[in-house]
Amino acid sequence: LRVCDLRANPTQKIGETVKLHGWVRTIRKQKTFSFLEVNDGSAVTGMQAVVDEQCEGVELVRGGSVGTGAAVVVEGTVVESPGGGQAVELRATRLQLVGGADPNTYPLQKKRHSFEFLRGISHLRPRTNTIGA
Repeated sequence: LRVCDLRANPTQKIGETVKLHGWVRTIRKQKTFSFLEVNDGSAVTGMQAVVDEQCEGVELVRGGSVGTGAAVVVEGTVVESPGGGQAVELRATRLQLVGGADPNTYPLQKKRHSFEFLRGISHLRPRTNTIGA
């Protein structure tokens, strides 16, 4: 499933089990769970995935293997989001790392980047909002 498909009719997908392939844009770690924003390039904004202690693969987040720029597959259930900013989120049941990215050297962050900067990392340009969408 693509992020744009989830964004098109979010409430119709509530309760469905989906598999989302994409790159981690941001990660916020809490004590008992973590929030991953996963984007596959089909929409400007990503889908928030909630990874808790029951999720298979949570050790990838806790150990630091999954960070900004990592390619992941997230399986889970679409649920109504209790927070603001999005109608639904993905309650992850399984997290798989497809390809890691060192967060200390990965050049793309959530902020905007100039075209000059993007010219130097042409292989990563499609992952940006400016070029990707």
